[in-house]
Amino acid sequence: MNKTSYEGILPIHKPADFTSHDVVAKTRGILRMKRIGHTGTLDPAVTGVLPLCLGRATRMVEYLQELPKEYEATLVLGVATDTEDLTGTVTEKLERVQVTETQLKEVLNRFLGTISQIPPMYSALKQNGKRLYELAREGVTVERAPREVTIYELELLHFDNSKDHPELTFRALCSKGTYIRTLCVDIGRALGVPAAMKQLKRTMSAGITESHCLTLEEVAVRVQNGTLQEALLPVDEAVRHLPAHTVHESRLKGALQGQRLSRSAVEPSAAPGSLFRLYSPEQVFLGIYRSDDETGTVSPVKVFLP
Repeated sequence: MNKTSYEGILPIHKPADFTSHDVVAKTRGILRMKRIGHTGTLDPAVTGVLPLCLGRATRMVEYLQELPKEYEATLVLGVATDTEDLTGTVTEKLERVQVTETQLKEVLNRFLGTISQIPPMYSALKQNGKRLYELAREGVTVERAPREVTIYELELLHFDNSKDHPELTFRALCSKGTYIRTLCVDIGRALGVPAAMKQLKRTMSAGITESHCLTLEEVAVRVQNGTLQEALLPVDEAVRHLPAHTVHESRLKGALQGQRLSRSAVEPSAAPGSLFRLYSPEQVFLGIYRSDDETGTVSPVKVFLP
């Protein structure tokens, strides 16, 4: 298979000690292709689901990034660090923490729904053209505006209260932009004690789970034996959350030319102002379209001509 043949979504199980950019660079080398994009940065210590978009699928990155993500995190109570996780320098440490599971579950429930977070200094956000972690490494702390994120589900998976510094593992289903490190710190603060994240794994991103993922080593093997393409998720998998519509055979040519169509050219009828997936009568994915209420037409947003 030549270097331009791959197209689709390649779910990677990101190993520890790799940045998301490292994974992209490694994959470019294995696949011998440049057009690869990742769908959301993971810190080097974090493992788990990292969908890569190959070829024309890179045009779907923005849609994948917007969808919810799920994590499993372990935090330690009674310890605080400058990075909010155990990779940083300890800034506070209690001799012993006593917390009951009942207290813990009550506190976790407080974080469900829309919450406000202050992004950590050790993050990739930019301020005045410089990334926050670069400023943090220089010993500089700057004011950060709080951001609203949504925690859809928060489940206690394990609680070890036998240590001086209890550890708990939880599952969080959350919106784009949620800092799990900061959530760990805030959970500790709500309990009245310092806290730091010990471990983090992303278990789902945009509906793509660990069961879909390949390691970098498995990708290399599949490239060698010619079976990688069959492991890729189709381009439209990125927008499965959008409703699907079919263009009438009589207007298929116009759709293939990327023309604006009358709303009656697709079925079922598209809701005014909605984004949707458009397919040919043979169910070939044609792209993402938007329904315009004022003009009564549907217009192409991203076209993927066969």
